[in-house]
Amino acid sequence: MYAIMTTGGKQYSVKVGDIVRVEKLDAELNSVVNFDVLYINDEGAVLTGSDVQNAKVVANVVSEGKDKKVVVYKYKSKKNIRKRQGHRQPYTAVQITEIVK
Repeated sequence: MYAIMTTGGKQYSVKVGDIVRVEKLDAELNSVVNFDVLYINDEGAVLTGSDVQNAKVVANVVSEGKDKKVVVYKYKSKKNIRKRQGHRQPYTAVQITEIVK
């Protein structure tokens, strides 16, 4: 069984036991968080729309951190303008413990 959950403006396909990196959540380590569900596939039976209104994905917060650095380079030709910036996006790693229908 797998589900499509949504958080932070993104969608993730998850199964029980998966560890997923999502956008930074305001949650303590080892705390339980719930996510909204858009779609559930349970051994060929598909649940969408009004069938998943009360469904949720239950997860445990495993760790927090920052991704690899992304370099942003801005350049304007013939103006001698160059700007280099770096960015590290914070994330929260969660382990999926249960998918509730």
